[in-house]
Amino acid sequence: MAAPVTTVGAASEGADGDGAPSRVAVLLPLPLGTAYDYAVPEGLRLGEGDFVQVPLGQRSVIGVVWGPGQGDVAAAKLKAIEHRFDAPPLPELSRRFIEWVAGYTLSHTGSVLRMAMSVPAALEPPAPVILYQAAEIQPAEARLTAARRRVLAVLADGPPRAAREVAMEAGCGQGVVKQMADQGLLETVEAVAEARPPVPDGNRPGPALEPDQDAAATALRRAVADGGFTVTLVDGVTGSGKTEVYFEAVAAALAAGRQVLVLLPEIALSAQWLDRFEARFGAPPVIWHSELTPAQRRRNWRAIAQGRARVVVGARSALFLPYPDLGLVVVDEEHESAFKQEDGVIYHARDMAVVRAHLGGIPAVLVSATPSIESVVNVEAGRYRRLHLPERVGSAAMPVVAAIDLRRETPPRGRFLAPPLLDAVRRTLAAGEQAMLFLNRRGYAPLTLCRACGHRFECPNCSAWLVDHRLRHRLVCHHCGFEGRRPAACPVCAAEDSLVACGPGVERIAEEIDLDLPEARWSIVASDTFGGPTAMAALAEAMASGETNLLIGTQVLAKGHHFPGLTLVGVVDADLGFNTGDFRAFERTFQLLHQVAGRAGRADRPGRVLLQTYEPDHPVLRALVADDRDGFVAEQIATRRRAGLPPFGRLAALIVAGPDRAQADETARALARAAPQGPDITVIGPAEAPLAMLRGWHRRRLLVKTSRNAPLQRLLRDWLARVRVPNAVRVAIDVDPQSFL
Repeated sequence: MAAPVTTVGAASEGADGDGAPSRVAVLLPLPLGTAYDYAVPEGLRLGEGDFVQVPLGQRSVIGVVWGPGQGDVAAAKLKAIEHRFDAPPLPELSRRFIEWVAGYTLSHTGSVLRMAMSVPAALEPPAPVILYQAAEIQPAEARLTAARRRVLAVLADGPPRAAREVAMEAGCGQGVVKQMADQGLLETVEAVAEARPPVPDGNRPGPALEPDQDAAATALRRAVADGGFTVTLVDGVTGSGKTEVYFEAVAAALAAGRQVLVLLPEIALSAQWLDRFEARFGAPPVIWHSELTPAQRRRNWRAIAQGRARVVVGARSALFLPYPDLGLVVVDEEHESAFKQEDGVIYHARDMAVVRAHLGGIPAVLVSATPSIESVVNVEAGRYRRLHLPERVGSAAMPVVAAIDLRRETPPRGRFLAPPLLDAVRRTLAAGEQAMLFLNRRGYAPLTLCRACGHRFECPNCSAWLVDHRLRHRLVCHHCGFEGRRPAACPVCAAEDSLVACGPGVERIAEEIDLDLPEARWSIVASDTFGGPTAMAALAEAMASGETNLLIGTQVLAKGHHFPGLTLVGVVDADLGFNTGDFRAFERTFQLLHQVAGRAGRADRPGRVLLQTYEPDHPVLRALVADDRDGFVAEQIATRRRAGLPPFGRLAALIVAGPDRAQADETARALARAAPQGPDITVIGPAEAPLAMLRGWHRRRLLVKTSRNAPLQRLLRDWLARVRVPNAVRVAIDVDPQSFL
């Protein structure tokens, strides 16, 4: 149920004789920390949350009525509001959430507001459509042809209809319908067509659940029925039916008439998920992600704001949409780093989803086969409840995991697949089964160099090597998007045929498969080759039909996909994530490889996973081979507790960036001199960021570490207030950083 509209300042000193306010505060979706006062024209009634158009300098912008005017600008100097939009007001909970996120991330409130009103065109009602109905009095002089008689017969009984619809049913062209209107045989009616998304049926029976699933589903249904804020972690092995379990919570919220939000970390994850949802509820959800067309975004935003979209599934930005009656939030694959936004307003969607649930007094459900250490610690502390699904559904069993020691099983010179892995792929395909080769590197090779002079191809805008993409004949920067053709000769020494590709990417693995297993029907699956749900749906169909029997891919394949015929997973470089300098490196590598391994053996045939490694005794690989997730997590928790690292301490990063190196360095040094001090505060840096230059900007980092209970936001706010930052330099604040690049 939408919140009632409250007239702003009806009893305030600035109200006119009718009790309506003469001024209101309007928040603009710009990097501004406060709302601006505007005069309210006579006769215009406004409520908090109303979307309005206001003048700003020489232009007009759209903002939101945020509350009563502050009164610190003389009434004579106020500019007047130009227009109030005929759209549902931004709900009070959305406004509180925006302010909370801004305060926590130390962002401008207007910048957070911008994420909530990302589709300005949705504020205007759809353009009216012209409908046709038979005229009450037919002109005597009009000639009635056979086609015209059919049109009148179609319109004889029923409401007015569009010309296209009438023409199709009458078997004539639309021109006939319009000519009849011109001659008075038909009358036109203007109507506003608000698209009504299909309504999922919460009472539709779901599949039979196994005992563990049923117990977990019962607990979630009870949480929804009881209401109030709770956080539940659904912790289940890959293939244990976690989705069907939380679908029961979705069904309970729908039956109660509430809206539901499901967050997924990747757009590509949603293809099979959408099929399962529609099969369960008889209608698709409303989708929100970056691949929607402008028309789809406009239609979906308006349906959400009006409460007509009952279930929304989307990427992290869907969290800020204006839900008038949100009753449940689900975060699937809650451990995923893709939920962290690194640009603009820097926030973690999983954590902010929990905040949104808390503000609304509703349940939040976090779902994962490899929960984040933060969530596990919250369970141990009693802040979250845990529901465990230890077994796969049906007869499927967890795959057997083994390591291939590359020190003993060395690939042939110039190759990257060890003989045992290649032989396993050959045997799997020969048996009519399917396999996956996983390597978390896009393109053909991560580095190209000249063997004559040693020149390495580097991005001109970033401190990163250009990645060779042979299929596109391009050298590409994966950080800024720079592209250039792969030259025939070295641009430095002009030596021809001297360029060497160093290291493998997925394209190089595909080349190796072509040489050794030419009968394989492979597909490369990476973020630059499979961009969304449509592509992933086509891949699932190709796997189901047998058109494809070998997948060669990156982390896009690691989670959420169900390929029943896939029985073998080979990880080409299991050591890839170990040495990143990030204290979460071991956790993330374990999560990624565990999720990749979980693609194998999800149906009747047993699965097998082979990990190529030079470090078979590494703790991550030992835990994977022994299937000892809980032991690994306990060891990681103990390590972080001893070091005071999150979640037992707090971190924040300051990223200083500017086009001039000297100016960026001086600003970073000034911040270091003004750094807060105290027994529970440690400031590290400034130092060059691992990506010391990004998109042409020089980057320096400072890291502050505090105790768990330290007032981190206040420390950061006071710190920045002591330093004058030049206009050409930007200082980004990352509270709870997930990346250290």
